[in-house]
Amino acid sequence: MHITRILAGASVLALGAMPAQADNLRDAVAADLPALVDLYKDLHAHPELSFQEVETSKKLAARARALGFEVTEGVGKTGVVAVLKNGPGPVVLLRADMDGLPVIEQTGLPYASKQRAVPATGIETGVMHACGHDTHMTAWIGTAQLLAKRRSEWSGTLVMILQPAEEIGEGAKAMLDDGLFTRFPKPEYVLAFHDAAQFPAGFIGYTKGFALANVDSVDIVVPGVGGHGAYPHTTKDPVVLAASIVMRLQTLVSRELNPTDSAVVTVGSFQAGSKHNIIPDEAKLQITVRSYSDATRAHLLEGIARIARGEGIAAGMPEDKLPRVSVQEPYTPATYNTPEFTDRVMAGLKTRFGEKVMEVPSVMGGEDFSRFYRADKANVQSLIFWVGGVPKAQWDSAQKGEIQLPSLHSPFWAPDAPVVIATATEAMTAATLGLLGKK
Repeated sequence: MHITRILAGASVLALGAMPAQADNLRDAVAADLPALVDLYKDLHAHPELSFQEVETSKKLAARARALGFEVTEGVGKTGVVAVLKNGPGPVVLLRADMDGLPVIEQTGLPYASKQRAVPATGIETGVMHACGHDTHMTAWIGTAQLLAKRRSEWSGTLVMILQPAEEIGEGAKAMLDDGLFTRFPKPEYVLAFHDAAQFPAGFIGYTKGFALANVDSVDIVVPGVGGHGAYPHTTKDPVVLAASIVMRLQTLVSRELNPTDSAVVTVGSFQAGSKHNIIPDEAKLQITVRSYSDATRAHLLEGIARIARGEGIAAGMPEDKLPRVSVQEPYTPATYNTPEFTDRVMAGLKTRFGEKVMEVPSVMGGEDFSRFYRADKANVQSLIFWVGGVPKAQWDSAQKGEIQLPSLHSPFWAPDAPVVIATATEAMTAATLGLLGKK
């Protein structure tokens, strides 16, 4: 859905200036903002890859410790857990992710990253916060500062975590496996935000129920019998077989699922052969699979295996030469925003921010924040929301069709950091006070 349709009924041009509830919390955020922006620039200039967030976690853990939090480092390899107990009441967990991406930055910012690192591929690359995790961490610190100063206004336990390796979908699982819900106070509420490259700076978007998708990576190895391209009858062509699989996979969504059930099966890589006149002896497919419900996910994965096997049989391949399907683990589960909790938090944010807060459609991206809710669905309520980051001038130009906006993970993504940080800090603090605030 186009952004102007999502924002129908609101004045897009007024988003940066429309009145909202003003109080001393907003003033406190404004007072802290210059120092927070300095921290943001430092984090942006020094990104670290997944499970390599050593300096980042050390730097932010020290700040949390100075605020009076009980801080534990090295949870889930490089994760940080900061706990502030402040009397009886609920336990609220606030999460920010830390890792950058193997992307060479091209924003032209004076504090652009020049960092280099080696990811799991073993190939050295530039590193960039192309997904805005630097804004997440900065707002995390901003929220921690405000809540530490305002202990007289709330009662309960605050658990603030810095999570590693969101970009590879493994950090939340690593922290849970390392005792996040057993070594530390177990939360009743888990809350996070993500900056958004599809919304104007300062906009707050939310989705009730499924907000982001299950993410599966599937590999298919298609064996064949190679030979000369001029004599195909002497071969079993894996290219033709793999092409048949690709085409048949398109029917999984279009013909096997209810049209109201969203899903994606995308073949992102097709590798085979090395020369014009040689039929290879193998082809390889790489597929991304997106879904919301566990039932739909199971149907899609079963269907991929069934189609690969069936097309192999149809091509006359013997049993030991049928295509081999493997699903990478761990996968990223779908993110579910508990409807009642979402309504509760957003009611408060609508009062505070006015028409800047709006319900938006779910997306097929993935987020391992989902694991915190799935770890104990019966006792944990969960919400992740969007904070728009597109600078106003860019937004206005895009609405006129003059430019195309960069997406998250783009080497050109440069959010309006002060607006994102201020909006997110105020929203996260206000939401937490709403959950823990004294009557």
